[in-house]
Amino acid sequence: MEGTKPVNKKLAAALSGGAVLVLALSGCGGDDDNEKLDSWAKQVCDAVQPQAKKIESANAAIQKVTSDNSTPEDVQKTDAKAFQDMSDAYKAIGGAVTKAGAPDVEDGEKKQKDAVKELNSISASYADLKKQVDDLDTKEQGKFADGLKDIATELDKLSQSGNDALANLEEGEVGQAMARQPSCKAATQSAGATQS
Repeated sequence: MEGTKPVNKKLAAALSGGAVLVLALSGCGGDDDNEKLDSWAKQVCDAVQPQAKKIESANAAIQKVTSDNSTPEDVQKTDAKAFQDMSDAYKAIGGAVTKAGAPDVEDGEKKQKDAVKELNSISASYADLKKQVDDLDTKEQGKFADGLKDIATELDKLSQSGNDALANLEEGEVGQAMARQPSCKAATQSAGATQS
């Protein structure tokens, strides 16, 4: 089983980057009063919190299966479920941002559309990774390890693109409004805990 160990570690490291993604959804504190924007931020944050927990659990499952001596079959099964959960979660976050409408800021509509497009794209990428994991050959240790390596590389790219998309949505007042929402703070704190 030693053959897949280093690759598993790489996969776990790449995945923990994925958790950061939703946690971009926190911004930094501010106290401007904008009721419309606060109401928008509350709607998004409340919807994001359960999804952030789902992504966190998926990350934890992968970290666990990659840190013990799991069989390739177990790794495959756990990773496939985790990627599916992440795909569903990002789709739900995209849906929540769509439902909330454009934030009441300059270029709000463009920011909203760009973020939704990116979230849906991330969701599709995770669905694709699930398919790749499902297709891996667990009988051949070497091939399985190589397949995981490719998946880890894609995960690295994925976590970066997600951060960029959400950072854009959360510039300025939007980020400040989100930072004031208890549900966004809770989502950040729970994910922050998994980062250490």
